[in-house]
Amino acid sequence: MSTALRHAEYYSMQDIFDDLYERSKNNATKGLRLYEHIISKDNILLAFRNIKANTGSKTAGTDGITIDKYKIENVDEFIEVIRKALKNYKPQTVRRVEIPKPNGKKRPLGIPTMRDRLIQQMFKQVLEPICEAKFYHHSYGFRLNRSTHHVMARCQFLVNNVKLHHVVDIDIKGFFDNVSHSKLIKQMYSIGIRDKRVLAIVSKMLKAPIKGIGVPTKGTPQGGILSPLLSNIVLNDLDWWIANQWECLKLKHSYAPNSKTRALKKTNLKQMYIIRY
Repeated sequence: MSTALRHAEYYSMQDIFDDLYERSKNNATKGLRLYEHIISKDNILLAFRNIKANTGSKTAGTDGITIDKYKIENVDEFIEVIRKALKNYKPQTVRRVEIPKPNGKKRPLGIPTMRDRLIQQMFKQVLEPICEAKFYHHSYGFRLNRSTHHVMARCQFLVNNVKLHHVVDIDIKGFFDNVSHSKLIKQMYSIGIRDKRVLAIVSKMLKAPIKGIGVPTKGTPQGGILSPLLSNIVLNDLDWWIANQWECLKLKHSYAPNSKTRALKKTNLKQMYIIRY
């Protein structure tokens, strides 16, 4: 059992996450009070447990606080402080660091404060099941229980079973730094996240001031707990658009999987599959 699943079951949140996933799968997320789930006592305590287990919790933000200093002495008071912070939420300044890349360049990371990391984790836990139900099945980056091993298995299947032998390697230059905030919020709404309070707070998160730089007008800071999920929301449209050019293309007639492939091969379309990591 994974650590995240064990924690979720301990705090009685797994049933809620499963329900959110099923509702999203069935396009029944309209009217869901997601904000209430996010600020629930169990979800806040689960978020604290999860960030405590994260190795990044030893890295301080602009307030100089690490997980060692960020402790719960009185549970009810701690819960109330977090809920109060969200009522008129103002993200604290993000610490910016640069880490070297293999090509000699540097990758900018944004390190939020412990309080904001906790809040982002609270949001991630509730939003992730909704998104997972809608994500393309061969997208493997930043997703639960998926890794490079799954990517390799999929590639080997396409080579050995589908007899494909050409790979087009694509990388999006400066992706994290150029995400449109307004388009992202619309994509969140489209995927099933329709609680306006939730969307308003995420919008504020995206505009968290970066120390030494100012308020960003675009992009999601690498290093933020919520950023990987947001990036997958942005790219999910791309995944499905490419998949719908061949693998998931809707035809006039219904076919079994193998028969559909034979029918598609009779067209002028090029056989292709997307694998994203």
